[in-house]
Amino acid sequence: MRLGVIADDFTGATDIASFLVQNGMSTVQLNGVPSGDESFSTDAILVSLKSRSCPTEQAVSDSLAALRWLQQQGCERFYFKYCSTFDSTAQGNIGPVTDALLDALGEQQTIISPALPVNGRTVYQGYLFVMDTLLSESGMRHHPVTPMTDSNLMRLMERQARGKAGLIASAVIDQGPEAVQARLAALKADAVRYVVLDTLHEQHLLTQGAALKEMKLVTGGSGLAIGLARQLASGSRDRQQAEAAGAPQGGRAVVISGSCSTMTNRQVAAYRQQAAAKVVEVEACLADAQSYALQLCDWVEQNADGELAPLLFATSDAQQLQRIQQQYGAARSSEAVEYCFAAVARELQARGFQRFIVAGGETSGVVAQTLGVSAFHIGPVISPGVPWVRDTDQPLSLALKSGNFGDENFFARAQTEFPQ
Repeated sequence: MRLGVIADDFTGATDIASFLVQNGMSTVQLNGVPSGDESFSTDAILVSLKSRSCPTEQAVSDSLAALRWLQQQGCERFYFKYCSTFDSTAQGNIGPVTDALLDALGEQQTIISPALPVNGRTVYQGYLFVMDTLLSESGMRHHPVTPMTDSNLMRLMERQARGKAGLIASAVIDQGPEAVQARLAALKADAVRYVVLDTLHEQHLLTQGAALKEMKLVTGGSGLAIGLARQLASGSRDRQQAEAAGAPQGGRAVVISGSCSTMTNRQVAAYRQQAAAKVVEVEACLADAQSYALQLCDWVEQNADGELAPLLFATSDAQQLQRIQQQYGAARSSEAVEYCFAAVARELQARGFQRFIVAGGETSGVVAQTLGVSAFHIGPVISPGVPWVRDTDQPLSLALKSGNFGDENFFARAQTEFPQ
């Protein structure tokens, strides 16, 4: 075991797992901290938590439990994976979890590298961008749980955590791994606890991987995994063999979308022109989610024989979302929809559905938990950071997409390019 990954949500874990597999590391992902005596012989093992937006105390406790279990598996290097769009709230969990992991490992410094250039997430002078727009000026500023209102990663870490933040600029990273290591040492001598890394393209990720291969704890999005995997891969399993273990198979499929991100809105709009689609009404979820879920499942079955799978969506744009939250309350409406989606997933599985395409980190976690997914193999990539995965114990395949990932035709391509 070379690398233990603690991810703060389900899709974030599959995101980084796909990059590890693509770059030569055999990988297994687990949904939550195992309670039994499970053991895995892989280059990397991931524990996915639901700690992105839960109370801070729970996020810290769950993350430390994952760390202890990974240490028991023989892991010596660790990766705290969070969203490439970070979290600008002062009460966010990234800072406290990072502090707790550093303390538990007896370390004084780590890095902050949320960039994923292939998906347009870059960092320049410590500011986080989507394409050519500051994240705080993108659609993420309207996120219902973790709105991004500031793009300066040093400020964000110092608000959330208890230490000092610094920067290694792109000009230093351009000089190579040794220059990065020297700058890290200088910042450590100046008591800088969190070092933000500029990242403009994939070569920067490769340089970071070479510079950080001996660091006990790194933190960031999934992009850094590209560089680290190329340094740590043992060659015990090639990419094609690893992907084959998670290739999609099974019976009928359904698409479920709970994300309200800008890209998911575009994906839903495109897919509605191609396949049967039905909106999930918040009011009906609040009135009787279980009964309403059965009605939705009946509709899915009636439309399951088309060329493309039927879509159930609670996705809405920023104005619609604001109206829903004002009318029903943000937490109450979100919980009702999640409960309904859980009931839908449970019933469809009982009716023989074996392929689930899910959009949204929270929704993906709920669906996977409801379906009894505890561990799975990582399969072929649909879009950067979004692989198909296959349960290790039951005939069940899932495509779990973070809100802003994938292109507009993602839902259709997940089926047409990877037929059963």
